[in-house]
Amino acid sequence: MKNVVVRNVKRTDAEMVKRLGALGVATVHEAHGRSGLMKPYLRPVWAGGEAAGTAVTVLTHPGDNWMIHVAVEQCQPGDILVVGCSADNTDGMFGDLLATSLMARGVKGLVIDAGVRDAKSLREMGFPVWSRAISAKGTVKAALGSVNVPVVCAGVNVIPGDVVIADDDGVVVVGRKDAADVAAKGEKRHADEDGKRRQLASGALGLDMYNMREALAKAGLVYLDQPEGD
Repeated sequence: MKNVVVRNVKRTDAEMVKRLGALGVATVHEAHGRSGLMKPYLRPVWAGGEAAGTAVTVLTHPGDNWMIHVAVEQCQPGDILVVGCSADNTDGMFGDLLATSLMARGVKGLVIDAGVRDAKSLREMGFPVWSRAISAKGTVKAALGSVNVPVVCAGVNVIPGDVVIADDDGVVVVGRKDAADVAAKGEKRHADEDGKRRQLASGALGLDMYNMREALAKAGLVYLDQPEGD
């Protein structure tokens, strides 16, 4: 495979990204037919961060962050950098200096199937990162990879320009061509959940809202009253 940098990729419309980002990872994942969710070992470096943007992808190699530096030039405002690694790795391949460079270009966050370092600085900067590990172990700049090619990151195939949504629940990816449909379904789901939330807050039971009682009885669930005096 050639080592390439693909420029001028087609990105999902910014308004569509905004709509999906407002829904959050859990709702988007459900609206997307429970697909596109990255493996749960990918966790936020600091709690409370949220990001929604279009994917600029990087394929790199264990312990080598050369191509991440190459990818910075291809980033535009509203992007999220998504880094896949050719083999399992937890080295600290990203830190506050690269974050400073990405922030200067308007990048919304980083998703990396490897390690990062400078966790305290990343939190203080307010730059959200989702990673496989936190590790002070440094890296080299020696091996070529590629930028803006399809990459597998935490079990999900990511195409440049896809929508990436990330929060405390994880990271989910929606393809550019699916974005409008998923946004519409997600917004409907969100409205339905608001109504259910109001019912539950008023004291209604999920058992009755979802008509579970008959199905539970058919499955064999029996209610017993404890005898008085026991």
